[in-house]
Amino acid sequence: MINRVGQIDLIAGGDAMNDKPGPKYKRVYDTLRKRLQDGYYSVGTRLPTEDALATTFDVSRVTVRRSLDMLVSEGYLVARQGSGYLVDTLSPPSSTCLTSFTDSVLKEGREPGARLIDITFFDGDAPEAIGDMLGKSVVCIRRLRTVDGEPKMLVNTWLPTARVTGLSKEDFPETGQDQSILRVLSGRFGLEWSRACETIRSCVASDEIGAFLQVPVQTPLLVQACTAFDDEQGTVFFEEVFRNTPITFNLGGSRRQEQLS
Repeated sequence: MINRVGQIDLIAGGDAMNDKPGPKYKRVYDTLRKRLQDGYYSVGTRLPTEDALATTFDVSRVTVRRSLDMLVSEGYLVARQGSGYLVDTLSPPSSTCLTSFTDSVLKEGREPGARLIDITFFDGDAPEAIGDMLGKSVVCIRRLRTVDGEPKMLVNTWLPTARVTGLSKEDFPETGQDQSILRVLSGRFGLEWSRACETIRSCVASDEIGAFLQVPVQTPLLVQACTAFDDEQGTVFFEEVFRNTPITFNLGGSRRQEQLS
C-alpha cells in the first residue's frame, strides 16, 4: 500500500516475516525483495525510516540497514541523504541492455506507454538467424514504446514458443509499471536470465518503421539488440529495438544505466 505522500506502508510486513527461517537481516531482505518483485511498490516511492522499519519487522536498525544495503547493491533502491531510501527500479538489470525502459521513464516523472502491435507465431518459417538462435518454433512480440504519448522505440521481442505457453495479448498492459516486458516474462511466465549480450548499430527507417515512429523514410536510427541467457547458457529471448532517440550511458557506477536523451 502507498500513502498519499508516496511513502510505502509496511504495517503488515512484520507478520509476513515472522515464520521465515534464517538470519533476521536475510528475512527482512527477502520480504522487501519479494514485494518489489511482485510490484507491490511503485518506482519513486520512499520507504519508511530505518526506525519505522525496525519497529515493523521487530529487529534492530543495524539489521534493517544491512537489508536495505543489499537491496541498494542489487539496484532495487537508492539511498539519498535527507530523503532516505527510494525505489529505483522493480527490475534491476543483470546486464547493460536489460534496464527497464518503463522504470527509466517513470523515474524521470514522465509517462511510459506500450502499444501492442501484434504477436506472430512461427513454426519453421522464422528468419534464419532467429531460428538458429531460438529453435524452430518461436514467437515475435512487436510493441511500440512511447513517452508522454510520443513514439520512441519499436521493439521486436523473440522467444521460443515453449517458454511462453498460453501467451496472449492480455499479457501486455499498455500503461502502468506492469507494462515492462521484463516483468511480464519473469512474473507471468517465470523466465529467468543471468546475463546478456548487447550490440548497437545504425540503420535508416524503412516505410514501416518510419510510419510507427512517425519519422520520414531514410531517417537515421539506432538499433539496439539484446540476447539474454540463462545459467545453462540457453537463449531465453532476443530483442531488437529501433530507436529514434540517442542512447547515453552512465559508466560511473557498478552497473551501466540506459538513459533517455
